[in-house]
Amino acid sequence: MQKRHALRDDQWERICEALPGKDTDPGRTSKDNRLFIEAVMWIAKTGAPWRDLPPEYGKWSNVHKRFMRWAKNGVWQMIFNTLAVDADTEWLMIDSTIVRAHQHAAGAKGGQQCQALGRSRGGFGTKIHALSDALGNPMRFILTGGEKSDFLQACPLLEEQRAEAVLADKGYDAGYIVDAIQAMGAEAVIPPKLNRNTPRNYDVFLYKERNVIERMFGKMKHFRGIATRYSKTAVSFLAFVQLAAISLWLK
Repeated sequence: MQKRHALRDDQWERICEALPGKDTDPGRTSKDNRLFIEAVMWIAKTGAPWRDLPPEYGKWSNVHKRFMRWAKNGVWQMIFNTLAVDADTEWLMIDSTIVRAHQHAAGAKGGQQCQALGRSRGGFGTKIHALSDALGNPMRFILTGGEKSDFLQACPLLEEQRAEAVLADKGYDAGYIVDAIQAMGAEAVIPPKLNRNTPRNYDVFLYKERNVIERMFGKMKHFRGIATRYSKTAVSFLAFVQLAAISLWLK
């Protein structure tokens, strides 16, 4: 019987060749890569402390050290990028979501700002800024403190991207963002703010497709380690976000 959080064979086959520890990598072994990823998936989906990792996944401290090593070395990002090359970029969407931080998330070195933590009207938390493709598949993430404005991360999310249109809510209605989208050769499908001096038209019908990025965030928050931030460092939390994104790509 397959474990609840285990990878299916077809999912494993899509990522196994991209992982470190292949036969061509000297001094490494990949024989337990699948079990390791399933262990981290268990932590991300349950939101449980590392010490509660079931013993069949191995010693929790070893799994945690390896998770952090992969996070710092960009391995989770690399796996995510490997899957995201299949993105449907006919049009792109940008949006953000707030994740409330547990009290255990505080206290890491460098202070709150260095760890993408901050206080907004909703409380203490992290904001996940995301870029998705036309089907609602994640393509890029940026973390900031919860109090940071959405529009400040729009251009970094769209950097080096190409599309026919970019969809976003009216919170992104700023002249320099619209100009950046048009410089991409794309149409800015962004409702104008009510206080805009010069009215601007947008494709009302195409804008209705923007709900797919909201559904993407909803699916990611099925991971309890994403719905509530328990990670002390931005590096570890971003790795969990990337792991959730990998899961969405694998489906």
